Amino acid sequence: MSVFIIAEAGVNHNGSIRLAKKLIKAASIAGADAVKFQTFKTENLITKNAKKATYQKEITNTKETQFNMLKKLELNFEMHKKLIEYSASKNIIFLSSPFDHESIELLNNLNLEIYKIPSGEITNLPYLRHIGKLNKKIILSTGMSNMNEVKDALRILINSGTKKKNITVLHANTEYPTPMEDVNLRAMVTLGKELDIKFGYSDHTLGIEVDIAAVAMGASCIEKHFTLNCNMQGPDHKASLEPDKLNEMVKAIRNVELALGN
Repeated sequence: MSVFIIAEAGVNHNGSIRLAKKLIKAASIAGADAVKFQTFKTENLITKNAKKATYQKEITNTKETQFNMLKKLELNFEMHKKLIEYSASKNIIFLSSPFDHESIELLNNLNLEIYKIPSGEITNLPYLRHIGKLNKKIILSTGMSNMNEVKDALRILINSGTKKKNITVLHANTEYPTPMEDVNLRAMVTLGKELDIKFGYSDHTLGIEVDIAAVAMGASCIEKHFTLNCNMQGPDHKASLEPDKLNEMVKAIRNVELALGN
C-alpha cells in the first residue's frame, strides 16, 4: 500500500476559485494523491473580536480582525462543487477539513468519502460524534492533544459507527512553522503502537526532510501545506511548500518507498 500524500492547499486559495484550481492542478502535477482545503462558516467558528494567532499577526494585516480575515477565505457550496469536479478532471482526490457541524453536513451532501479532522477539534465531542456516525474514512490530526485525548477521540468515533480500520492518526505539531527540535517524530511511531492503528504525519516544518524521514519510519499518510508562492498575502503561505518543492517531496517519498521494499 503506497503512502497517501495529501497536498494541503488549506486557505492558500485566498478566497479565489481561480487560485484554488491552480492549486489543484499543481498538486496533481506533483503527483499527490489528494488536495485538501478547509470548510468553515466563520460565524460558527470564532467571535467577532477574536485575536489573530501570533504567526498570523506577523504575516497579515494587523488592523484586520481574525473574523474578517477568515470570512474572505470561506468556500461556499457551489465553489466546493466546482472544485470537486475540477479535482476529478485532474485525477486527484478532493479533501477538506470541516470546522463546524454545518460544514460536516455540507461535505456529506457532496459525498466526500474521506474526512480530515483538524487538531483543534480532537476534544470537540459532539463534532466527533457527528462525523463518526457518517461511517467515512477518517484522517485524525493529533496536534495540541495528549495520548488520553487521542484515545477518547478514537473511542467516540468508533462507538458512533466508524470502523477502526478506516481511521488513520497523524502525529502533528501545530506551531507554524515547526522548529526541527519540536517535531518529535518518534511520537508518531508511539501513537501507532499504543493505539494499534494506521499512522502518519502532518507536517508544518519548512523543509521536506521530516516527511521523508516519517515515511522511512512507517508513515502511511503524509500531509504537507503548499502554495503557489510563499510571498502571497495570507496566513499560511509562509509555512508552505512551493510547487517545485512539493514535486521534489513526492518524488523523494516514492523513491523511499521503492528503497524500503515489501
